[in-house]
Amino acid sequence: MKKLLTLALLFVLGLAAVAQTPNGKNDKAAKEVEALERLRFEAQVKKDYPFLEKAFADDLVYTHSNGKQNNKTEYIQSIRDGKSVYDKIEVENINVRAYNNGKAAVVNGQIIIYQPNKPDGSPNVAHIKYVVVQVKNKQGWQVVLWQSQKQAS
Repeated sequence: MKKLLTLALLFVLGLAAVAQTPNGKNDKAAKEVEALERLRFEAQVKKDYPFLEKAFADDLVYTHSNGKQNNKTEYIQSIRDGKSVYDKIEVENINVRAYNNGKAAVVNGQIIIYQPNKPDGSPNVAHIKYVVVQVKNKQGWQVVLWQSQKQAS
């Protein structure tokens, strides 16, 4: 009986170890994605086009807080053309949940976007809640979906 109990305990511990493996991958992925999110915001401010080209998937759907949608090419071009201008992006909070053995991640959070002053000289600040979906493929982590909504300041 004692031997059977020991074997059962070892079996359960073995299952627990196997079950933790994907969580470990998911935890690692969540940390990677959070760091990349912060770097992407920085790249949007600095107009780091090579970084943005890599960070956004070719099939990106980028929905601005006003409802306008862009694909990857349109969105990056909007930064080049000065239609999307970011003086500073400040992360208020960020939550990353990774799935599928660390191959997909859903991010939600809140940011403050500082843009050039309005024509009357008043500050142009947007408080944004957002959701991002990232996938890990042969190019690395890439944003496939961005959805945002303005919040009352």
